[in-house]
Amino acid sequence: MGAKDRFVPPFGGGTCVRANGPRATSPVSEDDHHLIPFLQTAAAIYLAAGVGALLGVALPAPRIVRGAVWGLAAGAVIHGLAFSTLHRMDPVPPLTSLPMAISFTAWFAVISLLLFMWRARLGGLAAVVGPVAFLAVFLASLGSQSAPADTLVAEGSVPHAHVLLSSAGLGLLGVSGLAGIFYLFEHRRLKQKRGVARGFGLPSLEALDRVNVAALAVGFPLLTLGLLTGSAWLHAVEESFWSGSGHASWMLVAWGIYAGLASARFVGRQGSHQAAASAVAGFAFLLFAVVGVEVLS
Repeated sequence: MGAKDRFVPPFGGGTCVRANGPRATSPVSEDDHHLIPFLQTAAAIYLAAGVGALLGVALPAPRIVRGAVWGLAAGAVIHGLAFSTLHRMDPVPPLTSLPMAISFTAWFAVISLLLFMWRARLGGLAAVVGPVAFLAVFLASLGSQSAPADTLVAEGSVPHAHVLLSSAGLGLLGVSGLAGIFYLFEHRRLKQKRGVARGFGLPSLEALDRVNVAALAVGFPLLTLGLLTGSAWLHAVEESFWSGSGHASWMLVAWGIYAGLASARFVGRQGSHQAAASAVAGFAFLLFAVVGVEVLS
């Protein structure tokens, strides 16, 4: 196969082989002009929804919060339409690129939060999810304009399953961490008996705890499946399930932390306040394992 360098999958599972040589930048094709406006439009709507939700919480104005939630849903629809244009691009951008994986993670997080909002009053969370989704999608739109034309070994369904499952798991665990932050804030406010204006848009402790439980119950198995498919991808390329790379090691530690958190919550009957703090700390470590280690390396 000639000289090769190493590529680390965006969500761990080892390393995969990539053809060596100069890293050219793919020119922006005619079909790229369909993807980029979709991504940038979705990013703008996400940001507007986040600002609107923040304004609605601060005033307080429940109608503005509800409008922001609808804006978040509109951004998710346009974001999804952007993904539908990928197969028309030449060359087709790999789903395994880190910007695309982060974009998928943001989309899954928004969709998950909208589903939770359907069952509980969680509009205030849009004040944080909107700007975060904006940042993720905007950076993905920039990455799609200067994607390296690498010949990454990513044929078949396993690499795509790795990214989709891991993105969904990371997005849900991110929602769990966000619910944990709001839980700790609201718990502290109630403990200090600080009053708020009527109609204040923060969710109740019960609603936030239910989101924490549900997101962890679904997100951790999805993340586990994502890591397993990453190992299967590595084995298909290099006939090894483990590479020992720093990225893979950090992801394994992050998975072990979440395994402990899930056991404490569902087996050890961990309290809601401790579970909220654990969700925040766990996602901070997971985010560093996925993005921070990649940036530092």
